[in-house]
Amino acid sequence: MLKPGLYEQIINKELEEELLHTDKLSQTAPIDEEEAAKVLSKYIAQVAEQGLAQLKDNGGKLQDQIALANRMIQTILPEGKEEEDNPESVAERAEQLLALIDRKNNIQAVNEKAAIIRPETSIAQSSLFTGAQNLTYNLETPCCNDRPI
Repeated sequence: MLKPGLYEQIINKELEEELLHTDKLSQTAPIDEEEAAKVLSKYIAQVAEQGLAQLKDNGGKLQDQIALANRMIQTILPEGKEEEDNPESVAERAEQLLALIDRKNNIQAVNEKAAIIRPETSIAQSSLFTGAQNLTYNLETPCCNDRPI
């Protein structure tokens, strides 16, 4: 059920049906062509997250989620590239890059087992700084390891 409020939401088939049967007033606007890639990709990301979570909830393993993600990538990117040749496909090792530091002038040059200091909350989550969701920030933070020892 739709609640009164301000929205910036793609009208999908489900929402379209709900709007047809509501007694509330609504205001809609066409998707701005200049903003379409950003607006649609944000919506696709939400749908993809739901689909991947549902796959996991139905017993899918990490490799099943990666296979689904790679099928989605294959569908989105230009034709003519096979999945295994596509540089945008998720690597089978199923890992994330968390840090990349120079081997010179830092503690890891002396002790490779020294921990790299990271925040406890993912830096990819906007709530790290605001407590809010659905905000995006581009952070370029200098690493503490840039200083000589």
